[in-house]
Amino acid sequence: MSTTNGTNGAQAAAVPAYTKKDFESGVDPRWCPGCGDWSIINQVQKVMPTVGVKRENIVFISGIGCSSRFPYYMNNYGMHTLHGRAPSFASGLKVSRPELQVWVMTGDGDALAIGGNHFIHCMRRNLDIKVVMFNNRIYGLTKGQVSPTSELGKKTKTTPFGSPDQPFNPPALALGAGATFVARSVDVEGAHMGGVLKSAAGHKGSAFIEVLQNCPIFNDGAYLSLTEKSVKADQLLRMEQGKPLVFGKDGKKGIRLNRETIQLEVVTIGEGGVTEKDLVVHDATREDPTYSTMMANLNQKPGFPTPIGVFRDVQRPTAEDLNAQQVQEQKAKSGKADMKTMLAGSDTWVVS
Repeated sequence: MSTTNGTNGAQAAAVPAYTKKDFESGVDPRWCPGCGDWSIINQVQKVMPTVGVKRENIVFISGIGCSSRFPYYMNNYGMHTLHGRAPSFASGLKVSRPELQVWVMTGDGDALAIGGNHFIHCMRRNLDIKVVMFNNRIYGLTKGQVSPTSELGKKTKTTPFGSPDQPFNPPALALGAGATFVARSVDVEGAHMGGVLKSAAGHKGSAFIEVLQNCPIFNDGAYLSLTEKSVKADQLLRMEQGKPLVFGKDGKKGIRLNRETIQLEVVTIGEGGVTEKDLVVHDATREDPTYSTMMANLNQKPGFPTPIGVFRDVQRPTAEDLNAQQVQEQKAKSGKADMKTMLAGSDTWVVS
C-alpha cells in the first residue's frame, strides 16, 4: 500500500478498508439542485478511502460560503471557520499536528477576496495543505454579487452595468505565490476530478485545485462554453504527464512552442508539415515554473483551449518540516529548558 503525508508503512497497513459511505456524515447537504458542489463532494468521498490515511487523521477546514458547508457533510474531523481565514486555521493545525492530512474547502470569494492574503501566504510557505477552490465566478451564498473571478463586463447585483475589473486567474495566482502543486478540473468531469484530487492527496506541500463549477441560481451556465457536448472537445485541453498537448474533436489540434516568439500557439497536425512530434510534451514536474505559468495563462488568449489537469507538481521542503527541524536543533543546542529559564534569557535585564 502506498503512503502519503508522512504516514509510515506500519501506520498505512493499519488503515481500515474504507468505502465512500464511511466518509458520509448522514447530514443532508444544503445545496441547490444542479449545483456543482454535489459533484465535488461525491468525488472527495470516493477518493478519501484510497489515500492511505486513517479517517481520524483527515481534517476538512472551511471559511464562509456555499462550499464552506463541506465539513458538515464529511464523516471525519473538520472546522467551519471565519470568512477567508480557513488557510490560517489550517496552517496552525498543520504546524502543531504535522501527521494530519489537512484540506481547505473554499470558494472564489472566500479564498481570493477577503481571504486573498491568507491564501497566497499559505501557498508561499509550502505547508502540506490541500486547498480545493470551488470557482463559480459569483458570490452564491450572499445571492449574486460580483466575485474576484467574475468576467470583465459581468452584470451582477453589485455591478449592474458590468464589472469594470479584470478577474483573477486562480492557477496563475497560486503558481505566482509559490504553490508546489497546482491543478484544475471541472464539476461535470467527475473521473478527471477524482484523479486530480488523488494526486493532490499524495503530494507533500502546498496544493491548489481549482474546480470550475456551476451555480444554477445566480450564475447558471458559467462554463457552458467549455462543457457543452458540441464544443467540449475543442475547448478543453486535457494535460497528461508525458503526453503531447493534443485536443479537438478529431485529435488533430495541438499546442506548439514557437521558437522565434517563445510563445505557445495552436496548430493543426497535418497542416504545414506539423506532426505530433512538434507538439509540447506536458511535464508538470519542471522545477522552473515558467512552463506551468504559460499553461495556466493559456486560456487567457482568444482561440486557445482551457487546460485541465495538473499544471505543476514539484517537491520542496515543507514549512512544517523546517519548523520541526528548528525546534529539534534548538532543543539539542539548549539542552533541557524550562519556562523560567526562557523568560529570564538574554533579552531581559535588571534596572538598578
